[in-house]
Amino acid sequence: MSKGVPARLTSEADVRNLASSALLKLFDSLYEGAVVVDRAGRITWINDKYKALIGWNGTESIEGRLVEEVIPNSRLRAVAESGQAEMLDIFTLGQRQVVVSRIPLHDDGGASIGALGIILYDRLQALRPIVSKFQQMQVDLASARRELTENRQAKYRFSQFVGVSRAAREIKEQARRAAERDMSVLLLGETGTGKELLAHAIHGASRRAEASLVRINAAAIPENLLEAERFGVEPGAYTGAGSKPRPGKFQLADGGTLFLDEVGDMPLALQAKLLRVLQEGEIEALGSNRVRTVDVRVIAATSRNLKAMVDAGEFRADLYYRLNVLPLRIPPLRERSDDLPILCETLLESIAERTGEVVRTVTPIGLERLAGYHWPGNVRELQNVLQQAIAASDERELGPMHFDMLPVAQVPIPERKLDESSAVVPARSLREAVAAAEHAEILKALAATAGVKLHAAKLLGISRAQLYEKLTAYGMLSVAPDSQDTD
Repeated sequence: MSKGVPARLTSEADVRNLASSALLKLFDSLYEGAVVVDRAGRITWINDKYKALIGWNGTESIEGRLVEEVIPNSRLRAVAESGQAEMLDIFTLGQRQVVVSRIPLHDDGGASIGALGIILYDRLQALRPIVSKFQQMQVDLASARRELTENRQAKYRFSQFVGVSRAAREIKEQARRAAERDMSVLLLGETGTGKELLAHAIHGASRRAEASLVRINAAAIPENLLEAERFGVEPGAYTGAGSKPRPGKFQLADGGTLFLDEVGDMPLALQAKLLRVLQEGEIEALGSNRVRTVDVRVIAATSRNLKAMVDAGEFRADLYYRLNVLPLRIPPLRERSDDLPILCETLLESIAERTGEVVRTVTPIGLERLAGYHWPGNVRELQNVLQQAIAASDERELGPMHFDMLPVAQVPIPERKLDESSAVVPARSLREAVAAAEHAEILKALAATAGVKLHAAKLLGISRAQLYEKLTAYGMLSVAPDSQDTD
């Protein structure tokens, strides 16, 4: 035996007992209260400070009693059973609140054998500003998490794809069938036709509706960041990557749906990686050598002709066929002009609700004016036109004169040749002759002014409103120049 070591320390058990005693004395001196329970929740040790805080009279033994009998609502038994620590909790002890920590105790094999409870501070009032700030941070964090979860849920339903035309009914029915099948969907359509709305509706009607819907726009993210955005980044992957791993969109969408908007703008190099995810269900974060498995349904959308891009070598054929499992072509607005009345009604109600203004309506003549336009921007452009018309006028009803921002189709001036050998033309009524002359002069004025109605009205010596009335009367709203009215 070495010099200086007491003779009574003859075994490891003695050393442990002495260490335990020393630790209990340390807890007794450092903390405002300390108590130890076994796995059954019975008190094996409690210091005098704790006894004083709970008002124990000292005549009865505490050791061996269930902790809940001595300290009501204590969670030490739960910690002893679970083996999970609970740090920095606020606990009500009689008429006061104290800051406590609960620490599980383990044997050499790692099994939980009890728990230690310590009171770190028994004058919570002095800590109230810090506690309040901490509690507010917890509330803010919970709110942020809740908002993030809500943002990753489907925002739209099929009922919000407005339309009564045959084309609208057919695309909604196709989309509903796609929602029932857990396959890749490719939404094809011009800008503003409602591709994102249908993507949300398909996710919301699918078996993945309770999981996340995550959107990524391949056209809106710089190419050098697109891979990191999609597959995630490991610490140190590149300068400025940060010290913590950042999950990519595929990880965030695990179990749910990933909406790949403008997939036709994806660089060729990343198309191969996307193909691997779709084929293998695996991703590899930027700067990582570890492969992660993900379960993601992909809904892709594009306004470009992917088949033509495949033929031109601008899009991988294997990826195209992988995405094109359930193709849905969304009809442009010009192919469903029957939906204009209900679309205008819905959009105008939405605008009024958002701005707090009265609900406007479009007159039948105004609807004719809208129906004569090509709508390259589709429903999104229609909403913009209605907003412009509302901003420029206080009238409750919107007529053709409120949509002067729209160009009209070019009208060719027919050439009339006089056949001198022909028979005399029968006389017409004066009203018919005047109408024919007005019709011809209006055509000439529109052609001479490249369709700018204000200038055409000035040439004719009438107001722009009068010109619109005559255009409507003669059924000429659908024929007009491809020029903007600049007045």
